[in-house]
Amino acid sequence: MALTRRDVEAVAHLARLSLTEAELERYGAQLEAILGYVESLNRLPLEGVEPTTHLSPATDRARPDRPAPGLTQAEVEALAPEFRAGSVRVPKILEE
Repeated sequence: MALTRRDVEAVAHLARLSLTEAELERYGAQLEAILGYVESLNRLPLEGVEPTTHLSPATDRARPDRPAPGLTQAEVEALAPEFRAGSVRVPKILEE
């Protein structure tokens, strides 16, 4: 697939890139090579080949979610640097 200079400029514009003349030439050639490779992949005989999403069977590797006892309010109050009116007070991290 032959790309025109206008095609390369359009891609650069969409990517918000400001390219020099030399960069337009170099990246245009690279983009054309990439698209040529993709085109060659499109010509592979893939009839009857099942789509693959993972190389190995994907299973849920997370542990089961089981309820467990949590901390009591007294334990939280003992751990917190500042505890007021049933709430843990933390330093402000966002500026106004």
